[in-house]
Parts: sequence; C-alpha cells; structure tokens
Amino acid sequence: MYIPSFNKFEDQQEAIAFMQRYSFATIITVKDSVPTATHLPFLVKQKDNKIILSSHFAKANPQSTDIINNNALVIFIEPHAYISPKNYEKEQNVPTWNYLAVHAYGKCAVLDGDENKAALLKEMIKYFEADYLKQWDNLPDDYKQKMMRGIVAFEVVVDDLQAKAKLSQNRTPKEQENIIHQLNNAENSTEKDIAEYMAHLKKVD
Repeated sequence: MYIPSFNKFEDQQEAIAFMQRYSFATIITVKDSVPTATHLPFLVKQKDNKIILSSHFAKANPQSTDIINNNALVIFIEPHAYISPKNYEKEQNVPTWNYLAVHAYGKCAVLDGDENKAALLKEMIKYFEADYLKQWDNLPDDYKQKMMRGIVAFEVVVDDLQAKAKLSQNRTPKEQENIIHQLNNAENSTEKDIAEYMAHLKKVD
C-alpha cells in the first residue's frame, strides 16, 4: 500500500484496535495469477507477540481451498469521508478523501477438526453477540454438526502489517478544524468517525 510518511499509522496497538473495531474485512488470495476476494468478519488477537486473524469460509466457496499453503492479504478499511475544498483557506484546491486502512499479509492455515471449528465459532459468538451463546449451546448437536460441516475455519498469521491514516495531516490547523466541524455535523456516521479520528490525532500531536 502506498503510504506517504505523514500518513503512516505508526502505533501497532492502535492498528490492532482499528481492525478489531472495523472487523468486517476483505481477504484476497491469488491462484493461477487470478485474485479472488471474500468479505468476512474476523477475530483479531495477539498471541505470543503475533497478530492472528481468524474466520471461516462457506465450504462451497472455492477460495476455501485456495488458502491451503497460500498467502493472503486481508484489508480492513472503514470509515472514510469526502473532503470538500470549501474547508481550505485557499481557493486553488481540489477535493480529496480521508480514510483509514490496514493491510495485513500472512500465511493461511486451515483449522481442521470439529473441535477447532467449534472453538472458533464460540469465540466469534462471544465477540460479536455474547447473548447468543446460550442459544447456540442449546441447539441440537446434529444441527450444530451440520452447520460446522458447511464451513472451513482458518487463521492468518500476520507477517507484514501496513497501516495508513489519511486524515488531512498535510493541511493547516485551521483547515483541519474546518474539516472536523463539517464532518461532525454530517448525517453519515462514517463521517463522524473520521472526525473522531482526526480530533484524536490532533490531541496526540
């Protein structure tokens, strides 16, 4: 990913927190020079100083076999916002787009066996909707087994993490304040999220 020096998302823990907050991501693999992408929710955790991304494919998805002994790119990108030149102090300016993105590269590993699948599903339920866990536990075993036979559980051990925060760092303080004000007054929640990240960045600086 192209990252100008002033847009680098330097803090790894902040990048991990970003992936956990916006955990619905895109996994991309390449087979026979053809890229394939699937959109999936991911668990993002650290273990033994490694970042591990876990999820599962539908078994019918051809990409579920493409990941075997293969590398993957998982892209987390959200939120984003259009930035109008009306926020700038000089007339000679053009529109742009502010956004945050994390690209995680790593080796894929299939989690074989019902025990591993069940453990992953429980972990995902606890993370995304803990209240559903009791209902899941009370479902008939044959139903749960059928569900698990229809998925391929996997994890990606990240060996390269590239993070970018394009948040008008190259603009003047006044222009940044104008942008934050405009985005905070927008109806779109993703624009408000960008304003939040921009305001946090200004406090850190």
